This record gives sequence, structure tokens and C-alpha cells, in this order.
Amino acid sequence: MKTSMATVCISGTLADKLHACAAAGFDGVEIFEPDLLAAPESPEEIAAIAARLGLTLDLYQPMRDVEGVDEDAFAAVLHRAEAKFRLMNRLGIDLVLCCSNVATASIDDDDVSAGQLRRLGDLAQGYGIRIAFEALAWGKYIDDYRSAWRVVERADHPAVGVCLDSFHILSRGHDLADIALIPGEKIFFVQLADAPRLSMDVLSWSRHHRLFPGEGDFDLADFTARIVDAGYTGPLSLEVFNDTFRQTDPRRTALHARRSLRWLEDAVARTLAEVPADLRMLPDSAAPSGVDFVEIKAEDTSAIEELLHQLGFTSRGRHRTKPVTLWTAADARIVLNEQHARGWEPRLAAIGLEVDDAEAVDLRMHELRVPRAYRRTYATEERLDGAVAPDGTEVYWAQAADEGEPAWVAEFEHGEPETPTTVARVDHVSLSQPWQAIEEATLFYTAGFALRVDSSTEVPGPQGLVASRVLGSPGGEVRLPLNVAPPILADQRAGAALPQHVAFACTDVRALARAARERGFIPLAMPGNYYDDLAARFEMTDAAVDELRELHLGYDRDAAGEYLHFYTRTIGEVFLEFVERVDAYAGYGAGTAPVRLSAQGRR
Repeated sequence: MKTSMATVCISGTLADKLHACAAAGFDGVEIFEPDLLAAPESPEEIAAIAARLGLTLDLYQPMRDVEGVDEDAFAAVLHRAEAKFRLMNRLGIDLVLCCSNVATASIDDDDVSAGQLRRLGDLAQGYGIRIAFEALAWGKYIDDYRSAWRVVERADHPAVGVCLDSFHILSRGHDLADIALIPGEKIFFVQLADAPRLSMDVLSWSRHHRLFPGEGDFDLADFTARIVDAGYTGPLSLEVFNDTFRQTDPRRTALHARRSLRWLEDAVARTLAEVPADLRMLPDSAAPSGVDFVEIKAEDTSAIEELLHQLGFTSRGRHRTKPVTLWTAADARIVLNEQHARGWEPRLAAIGLEVDDAEAVDLRMHELRVPRAYRRTYATEERLDGAVAPDGTEVYWAQAADEGEPAWVAEFEHGEPETPTTVARVDHVSLSQPWQAIEEATLFYTAGFALRVDSSTEVPGPQGLVASRVLGSPGGEVRLPLNVAPPILADQRAGAALPQHVAFACTDVRALARAARERGFIPLAMPGNYYDDLAARFEMTDAAVDELRELHLGYDRDAAGEYLHFYTRTIGEVFLEFVERVDAYAGYGAGTAPVRLSAQGRR
């Protein structure tokens, strides 16, 4: 599969963008005209840079408002086009993107548009150039790919074809069935972008909220598979207008973009009945079957150790070769790491996931070119494969044990026998994300671990809205809420701006809260107004509300069941939560989150 990306997708100068795309493994690029106009290099120098980097220059874009105009205006179009064709010859580009007219003075006549595209094709052909005509979703009269194809078909010129752009087609909900009616050789170019479903004007949606494949709500696999089935063999190119991506490091964003195309290639290959030789699937991998461990790292973890003791965890000893200790409660395992942590306050540093095929995950991560995590291990120790998530969290994976504890637990010595507890396992891990990393993180977990986006919401906090996106495995064995702090806190470390937390599933959270209190535990205090509101919202006895108030428990209820939980106070950049899900409750106590954020703000 030949890959390409429009230079508008990433930040930097045109030369910066070319280097970033080459380093990420793209085959070619689309040159976005404003990037060329601002470049100090001549067109010949840009062409030479691309050639030296092994990049093809696949498309020059955009030429706007070239059809559906009166004759005086079309004479100006031809004059402008000829200048651009000469420029493209200097660059060595033989394909130009022409967009459907958006002007109010345009003419609603397919024959006029077709005739003008034919004449433009005559001019282009003299320069060895082809025209890819694209229907903009906000075009005045041609705003549908089917209309664009109708006009191109009438133009009947060998140098005139269509460009199919996923955003312009999917944002308007156009029927994709008619893609099959377009001959593959007349599909001159394909541009891809994902996007969230938003209720706003399509122009603003397009200019600011496009995403890379796999990060939004569009079915790009179906769209792309239809184009491949139609016989298209050209580049699959990304054209993503996004305010965040145009502010971040171009090399990192280009790698992120290339990873998204590798994910899409796999998704398309799995859609097609007959897979072309140039499409490769990723190794098969199921979603994780559970959380193996979480790791909290700090120069001094003693405050976390005291907290875990109060909450009924058992110290299982120290690692035989590293300054690392293990605390467990049933299937919940917390690793406390003081290695290479000088000056660190406690923070969530790593997660371990149990997977059914560790080798397949390893191969997927290699194919996706994900940065790898490194831990020194000795010959007698279990090797953990890991990757570095976009927020810096290390994520490890290991083959799920058939029964009992994972083999690596035996590397911890001089611990205590585990005591009975109501804590059962890790329920969910909430990871605070830098504002610029949330989309990349979504792709990391969905493409690498086959997790899916379950929900997205915004939670009001004392300093603004916290955006939350929940990723999970189909059966709910793994839940990873990804949270982005309000912009006012964006200059802080993600975990410092918005503390991360680990939630543990319990069989009896009330009993745990009482037992922890007897050991000196002080929970995060919930305000009295919160409990007055619970009494108003839910049919509960005074005694039930008083018990919640006494234990500082949060509570929620929906049609599926109930949710009881309490929080620890924040230590460094991390806090813990203990939850009891009754029946089939699948949420996270959303009504408690704003109260918790305010309570943490008072710490």
C-alpha cells in the first residue's frame, strides 16, 4: 500500500515536514500550496529534498473555483491554472487537486462545469498534468462525490478524474454504494480523514476537527475497502486539518499519522473478501483479559505503603535484584518502584496487561512502530515486553496465567502471607493525558491492544471541564478512562494537573471502608451537601444515607445496577479508589466526579 500525507497535517516549515514524513516511513506527500509559498527554498530545491529523502510528490493542492463560472471568470481560471501547471512542472508533480466551486456567483449547470473541466484538462494535458476533481461538502452546487463524478464523466477527458475525500463524503452521510460505479482508473486520488460526530457547520468541522484514521467515528475501513474494490491503486493519503496536530512536534505527529494508516491497512484487509497483495494485516490479537499490575514510582514510596497497609493489601516482599516492592490483594497487584526516581513524587508509571497471545501483541507493536519500554532483567527473571504510551506511561503485556499468580511474582522475596480482603482486582485505571496526546493515546490503545472507545464525556471541575474518554475491552475486563485537564492547567505535568488513579473492585466496599478506618485510614472527605442531594435524587432511607455519609462513600444508580465507592486522599500525583458494582452497573459514578474534583482541589 502506497502511503502519502498532505503537508497541511503537521507543523513546521515545508522542509521540516518533508523530513518528518520521510522519517515516519511515508512513501510520498501532497504539497499544500501555502506551505510552498512560505518556503524559502525554490520549487527545484523542494523537489531535490524530497528525492533525497525518498519521497514522491504525489499531488499539488488546492486549486479552487475552477468550474461553474462565466467566460470572463474562466479566462482568469485558465491564466491562473497555466501558472500553477508551470510551477508543478518545476516540482515534478503531475496531479493537481481542483475543488468544486463554493462561490455564490457560480452557475448551476453540469454541462457548463463539464465543459470547463474538459478545457482545463486540455491545458493540463499539454503540461503532462492530470486534474483530480473533488466535491467539497460545502460546495455551492457540487457537494456530493456522485455529482462530481457525473460532471467528470460528462467532461470525458483522459486528464480529468475524481478525488474521493472521506471527510467530504462521510460527513454528509452520502451513500457509498455508487463508488462501485466509478472506474478505478478514473479515481485519480484518495484523501482520508476520520472525525468525531459533531453538530456544527461542516466547514468548521472540516477545518478544525479532523482526526487520523481510527480516532473518530467514521467507518474508514468500509470507505477505503470500497475504493480498493473499485480498482483504485494509487496512494492512500491523509488530509487532516486539526488545530492540535499543527502545533505539535512534526516528527512525532508524522509517526502518529503513519501508525494510523497501518491500522487502517489492517482494518481494510480484514474487510475485503479478496485481499490485494499490497495490503497486509497486522498479527491477530484479542483485547487484554485483565490488568496484571500497576506500578507507582517515587523516590520514597513509604506513604503509599502505609496507605496500602491500611486498605488491607499485603506486602509480598522486595524484588531480589531491584529496589522494588510488591503489594497484593487477591488479583490486584501494585508494584512500588524507587529505582531511578530521584526527586519524584508518587506517580503512576506503568501498567501491566494480561493478554492471550503476548507474541502477537509484540509483533503488532513492532508493525505499528511504537516506542518500546526497556527494563533490565537477568537470566533467571521473567521478561516483560512493553511500550511507551504517548503520555509516557509504560505499558507491559504478559501471557495470562492459566491459574494462580503470574510467574514474575515469585521474584519478590521475604514477604508476608496474603491476608483475606474484600478487594478482588483492578477495576479501572484512569490516566491523565497531556492535551496534545489524547488522540494519539486513543490510537495507541485501540490499534495496539484492540481496546475500543466505550464513551466520552466532560466533567465539570473547579478550574474547568475535564474531558474523559473511556477505553475498554469488550467484556469490561480492562477499563482505561483517559482524562484531559482543563486548558488553564495545561502547562503542568499531566499527573500533576489532574492526578491519576487506580480503582479496585471490591466485594463489600462498606466493610473495607470500616476496616480501613480501624487501621487509621482517612478517606477523601465528601461534603454534606453531596449526601443531601443523594437523598433527594434516590429513594433511600435516612439510615442508608447516613451510612454513606459516615463512611464518605459515593453512590450512583442506573437501570442496570448500583455503584458504591470511596477515594483516598492524593499522594503526589496519584490516588486510589475502591468500588463495588452491584448487578450490571457499568459506569463510573459520574455524579460523584465533580464533587471529588472539588474535594481534591481543596487539598
